[in-house]
Amino acid sequence: MPNITVELLAGRSLEQRRAFARAVTDSAVEILGAREQDVRMVFTEITADVVANGGVLASEDASRAGVVAALAKD
Repeated sequence: MPNITVELLAGRSLEQRRAFARAVTDSAVEILGAREQDVRMVFTEITADVVANGGVLASEDASRAGVVAALAKD
């Protein structure tokens, strides 16, 4: 039984999470031979001020500003 944990910046829509869950489940069935009903996924939403990439908080990273802003308004 695959247990899959997904961390995403807060702001993804229900439709996006649903589509992602479907795609990952389909891949687990195909690649791992898991039964569809045994693929478990947990989404954890995080905010841009609690994750850092390359030592820079995502909320303060100019290269990520567009993504963070787009997610914040959804």
